[in-house]
Amino acid sequence: MRFISPKTDFAFKKIFGSNDSKDILISFLNALIYDANPVIQDLEIIDPYNPRDVVDLKDSYLDVKALLDNGSTVLIEMQVLNVACFEKRVIYNLTKTYANQLKYGEGYSYLKPAIALTITDFLMFNQTQRFLTRFGLKETQELFDYPDPEIELIFVELPKFTKTLDELDSLTDKWIYFIKEAPSLEVIPPTFSQLPELDKAMNIANQANLSVEELEKLRKQEMFLEDQRGFIIQAEQDGLAKGLERGLERGLEQGLEQGLERGRREEGIRWTLRLLERQFGLIAPEIINQIQNLSFEQVEHLGNDVLGFNSLEDLSNWLQENGMNR
Repeated sequence: MRFISPKTDFAFKKIFGSNDSKDILISFLNALIYDANPVIQDLEIIDPYNPRDVVDLKDSYLDVKALLDNGSTVLIEMQVLNVACFEKRVIYNLTKTYANQLKYGEGYSYLKPAIALTITDFLMFNQTQRFLTRFGLKETQELFDYPDPEIELIFVELPKFTKTLDELDSLTDKWIYFIKEAPSLEVIPPTFSQLPELDKAMNIANQANLSVEELEKLRKQEMFLEDQRGFIIQAEQDGLAKGLERGLERGLEQGLEQGLERGRREEGIRWTLRLLERQFGLIAPEIINQIQNLSFEQVEHLGNDVLGFNSLEDLSNWLQENGMNR
């Protein structure tokens, strides 16, 4: 057997967000949010993934969204690349979802909790070695909770999870191992097959059960992610080298900082233009000129937003709204 990686957007949505995935998602969320206690008995998958839908490389940032039987909303995201301002995006999506619950004229009592469950294939928090961390609203001195905590952020950092198959001792461990190591497995482990939801997820991830069209979409997405990862690494390396060179030439700390920023800006522009060309083909010179005139901060934001564009019109609208405010 060969299994696809749940880390890709296509695979993650197919496994956890399809019409037939409710039982899988309930087990997964109970394991990661409620320490494997059966708190969630039912849920509704919002905008479930349909295998007949066209899957391209510009899918939504939010992989799966679910409404729990207690009224809470959970946003589940699998993030492979450590893009600029990612931590801000997580908070933005969560608070936006929380605020948008209210319809016109409804009081605040109608608000229900919102939870962001974010799985990253990179390190986020150097302050701890724990692979699963939780954040909520607390008083900064005595650390007591804000009354009726309504928002929570939960992170799973896959690089910190180092348990082997023989060391898995909880449902939480098994689900995280599945996310991280599924492609390395040759058969469904006996401890997985004993759990109906995990066994079902493994069978969905079995390449033999995918159509030729689905395998091609998966291959393209994996190649696209590898290209992005290469662009980011190269941009960071080139930007640092150019920044150090300019800073050392000036011989001043201020010159070093300015050189670093300028080098990172130039590489960010080059990387962003390459992504745009891969999605939409040749870019008009006037648009390229607008992008080249962006500030360092604007280039960072554009690089973060570019995969959400569905057309060059989206890019033009972004430049109109953001590019003129320098």
